[in-house]
Amino acid sequence: MRYTATHPWLGPQMHFDRLKRRDFITMLGGAAAWPLAARAQQPAMPVVGYLHPDSPDGYYDRVRGFRAGLKQAGYVEGENVAVDYRWAESQLDKLPALAAELVRRRVAVIAAGSTITAQVAKAATTTIPVVFLVAEDPVRLGLVSSLARPAGNMTGINFFVAEVSAKRLELLRILRPAAARVAVLVNPANAPTTGTTLRDLETAARAMGLALAIFNASSSREIDEAYAALARERPDAVFISLDPMFVGRRVQLAHLATRHGLPAIYPGREFVEVGGLMSYGTSLADAFHQVGLFTGRILKGAKPADLPVVQANKFEFVINRQTARTLGIEVPPDLLSIADEVIE
Repeated sequence: MRYTATHPWLGPQMHFDRLKRRDFITMLGGAAAWPLAARAQQPAMPVVGYLHPDSPDGYYDRVRGFRAGLKQAGYVEGENVAVDYRWAESQLDKLPALAAELVRRRVAVIAAGSTITAQVAKAATTTIPVVFLVAEDPVRLGLVSSLARPAGNMTGINFFVAEVSAKRLELLRILRPAAARVAVLVNPANAPTTGTTLRDLETAARAMGLALAIFNASSSREIDEAYAALARERPDAVFISLDPMFVGRRVQLAHLATRHGLPAIYPGREFVEVGGLMSYGTSLADAFHQVGLFTGRILKGAKPADLPVVQANKFEFVINRQTARTLGIEVPPDLLSIADEVIE
């Protein structure tokens, strides 16, 4: 009887060949599983939740500072840590839902880059560590028990609005010594920071003999409307308060001030870099670096309760001399001599 290659039982040699093929496939399957098993044994990459009330526009330097702080602590985004960015796009009512999403995802740490996001994060979780950056006393806000011993699940960086606001008003007065009336632009939607800013400004203004006129804006349209009113009322100068929404609209604010011939002082250098007249405030890139550093330390096992709140101590005074020329303003030598940077 002649056997063919299609017969189910082909004799000893064919049976041996089939056994070899089966063993080879089994071996391949086991080899393919080895990397998977090795990967399964590796610890999962930790995830940091980054919660912010505005959009990424205008915050690249601050995000870069945050990443630099993480790197200093030994974490590189995309290599050994992931960051889940949640931006509210100036719609503050979205923040609680965004924070809840981060809690459901069980992120390792939440980085809250403003006073309002710190408060939202506190309401969202009492267990996930939170690193905040706030513009006023975190003890008074109820975020921590004390600066030295935060307790609970929160710690971070604090820069007080009071001293900075008063100094900013003083610089504006030096620029315009004959000024009698200063307009203050605030965002009423950011109630905690706005309330503190106005309270402290009123005290400083009384000491300087200045009258304040308060203007509100919570959107681009309202900024346009506020400047239309400013153009009619013609204050001697404009004070732009600290607010994430204003940072995102800094080009609009700088353009409107120049267009209407109004000298203005801003809370950060990013306004001056796009054409604003001058700014004085905390170096927020440095502050966000500290937030990243604290976040990395917590990822390594530190507890928020054991990390004292750090007070920001790096401030910047920046003048755009080209904008001053456009406005027909001669910047006093006293101001130029103390500026950290003069943009020509």
